[in-house]
Amino acid sequence: MKLAFTKMHGLGNDFVVFDFTRDAYPLSSSQAAQIADRHFGVGCDQILIVETAKQSDVDFQYRILNADGGEVGQCGNGARCFARFVHERGLSDKNPVRVRTMAGEMELHLEEGGNNVTVNMGVPEFEPENIPLAEDHKADSYSINKDGDAIHFYALAIGNPHAVIQVDHIEHAPVDLIGPMLESHPIFPERTNVGFMQITSPSEIALRVYERGAGETLACGSGACAAVVSGIRAGLLTPSVTAKLTGGDLHITWAGEGEPVMMTGSATTVFEGEIDLEHLT
Repeated sequence: MKLAFTKMHGLGNDFVVFDFTRDAYPLSSSQAAQIADRHFGVGCDQILIVETAKQSDVDFQYRILNADGGEVGQCGNGARCFARFVHERGLSDKNPVRVRTMAGEMELHLEEGGNNVTVNMGVPEFEPENIPLAEDHKADSYSINKDGDAIHFYALAIGNPHAVIQVDHIEHAPVDLIGPMLESHPIFPERTNVGFMQITSPSEIALRVYERGAGETLACGSGACAAVVSGIRAGLLTPSVTAKLTGGDLHITWAGEGEPVMMTGSATTVFEGEIDLEHLT
């Protein structure tokens, strides 16, 4: 069976997008992982699936599968691509578009005069049980020991769990060493995304992210939101911040506790194609 797909990216964080609003298909996790494979499949960081809404208060269901085939609840760069996809394909002319993911509802607004999309990423969660984090009490920051050294990090959830580590120099951040170790550490029962943040000014950060189930990516929207929120809570950043990632810039705003995080950035369509699933089984 052949499935039509669209290849998209948000700041280099790339996606294979499927429209299952007319003909649904039960894509398995193993098929998703093979589609995401950059040598034997199409190649992507995540797979985005557009489905018809099951509730009347949203326009679409939105599923996100990581490169390892596991489903997650949030992807900020993917959400921007989702909004552009449904408009370009004529699936909706609404603006904003409301979607529901495994993590809850999101509102996506296409900006005029360009390919930028603003996403309401929702209200961050800091209670350990809601991240989830294997700690009894909420704290400003947490730490684990590795080979006798303490690794300090902020922890929160924005649809997905995030750990944020502040570093002095982003180029020398131990992404390949600490990223996979903390991603799968028992303190995060559902694993976590790991961000490495350098604060370059009160209104700007540099960021690299090791994503759960995908490894280091060129950009991570929810990771940028998590890093900015962590910096604001620590009194190190202003409420409006530019996050400079390897693939480009995101603009993040957050008014504080109990308020949603707003993220603005680009979304780009690269090409369309078909993939024969018989070669993936």
